[in-house]
Order: sequence, then C-alpha cells, then structure tokens
Amino acid sequence: MAYEKTVGVIGGTGQLGSAIVRAWLTSGAVSPEKLWISNRSGRNTVFPEWDGINFSTDNRKLAGNCDCILLSVPPAHFNCVDIDAGDSLVLSVMAGVTIANMEAATGAKRVIRCMSSPAAELQLAYSVWCAGDGATVDDRETAQTLFAACGVADEVPDERQIDLFTAMTGPVPGFVAFYAKCMTDYAIKRGIDPAVADRAIRQLFLASGMIFSQSDPSPADHIREMIDYAGTTAAGLLAMENSSLYANIEAGLDAAFEKAQSIAK
Repeated sequence: MAYEKTVGVIGGTGQLGSAIVRAWLTSGAVSPEKLWISNRSGRNTVFPEWDGINFSTDNRKLAGNCDCILLSVPPAHFNCVDIDAGDSLVLSVMAGVTIANMEAATGAKRVIRCMSSPAAELQLAYSVWCAGDGATVDDRETAQTLFAACGVADEVPDERQIDLFTAMTGPVPGFVAFYAKCMTDYAIKRGIDPAVADRAIRQLFLASGMIFSQSDPSPADHIREMIDYAGTTAAGLLAMENSSLYANIEAGLDAAFEKAQSIAK
C-alpha cells in the first residue's frame, strides 16, 4: 500500500536513512515526487536510479513541505535538526531519543518513535514503533505502512521496549556475525580452509534464517526437536545449555540495552 501524502527524511542519505528510503522507493510505498530529503549537499548522491526526489539543505523547508517527517540523524546531532513540525506527524529512528524529547524540540503533537535497521535496504528489517499520546489511528496506520515496506513491523505498547529492540534487532548483523565468527574460527583452527569455512557458515546462517522465517516452530521448538533426535547436534546443544553461554549472551544484550538508553544523553 502506498503512502499518498508527502514524507520527508532528515538524514535520508545516512546509513539507516538511505536504507529506509530505498525500501520505500523499491516497494512503491513512497513515490519519488512525494519524497523530500535533507542532507548537507542538497543533492541526490545516493539514489541515482530515481528521478523526482526533492533534495534540500534546509530542514525547515523540508518540514514546511511534508505531512510526515522521519528523523534519521545520529542521536548526538538531534539538537541540530532545528524544525518546527507544526501539525506534521514526526517519526524517529534515533536511538535513545524519547518521544518527550522530540515533542519538546520539534513542537510536534503527533510523534511515533521507531527502531529499524540497515537491513531495510533489502526489505528484511524488523522494525518496531511506539506511538505518543497525540498520535491518531491514521498516524499508526502510516507508521505500519512505512515500516512494513522495510520488512516486518510491529507496534509495541511501551516506549522502553524500543530500547530493548535497539539492542536486540538493531545491530544487523552484529550479534549473529559474532556467533558466525566463533564457528568459522573453530573450523579454521581445525584445518579447514578459511574460504571454505566462511562459505559454509554464511550458508548455514542464510539457510537457518530462511527456515525460521518460513516455518511455525519457535527457536525453542527447533532446539527441543534436535535434542530429542539425540544426534551430534544434540550433544553440542546440551553442552551449550550446561555452559555459561546463555548468561553471557544475556549480559551482552543488557550492556547493549543500557547503552541504547544513554546514547542520546
């Protein structure tokens, strides 16, 4: 479903902003003529395959021309956004910047805080969003439409959960890449050619992601099935379950969550 109103992205040529914009344009969720982007150059340096996008160096000009404004700048640069949102809907994918912060800084009465990831470029992001008190039913539909175009999207009831998802699903492929590195290093230390090990583990994670996305069993169900089968994987899983691995992963996610809450301060 296309978003028929005009949407602007402040920070639309950064890593996350450009990934989201590319998802919108590729999916048809937003047409180039309905899209405004502000950046330092005021030029289309990132989306050469699309004509008609409106570029500007002036955030206020963008805000004045858009019904919906997405803020996608580093949290440390939020104070430089300098807009009066007026009656426009404001969306944000800035880590750690609260709904109250955005309302105070932009004058917006309708704010929805979101978190996505650069996987949006491939329309594979998992995005969550939480609406402020002033957001309408139509605003919620807008958020769902725009972020579903980036992959899969859900509304969450508690703004604090945005920080949790910033820690868990925002860093693509971060934590998954770390586990993949552990497995690749294991293979290399035991004599497997590094290129072969790399291809094998990449394919393992690709296949695992596809299976998870296209089947009903939960991760816990898959683990139980493997353990019940009592084969080689069961031996490994039982050893991992009896190790400190679970607690170490939880500690890592706690550290990321704490950083997500303080990154804008």
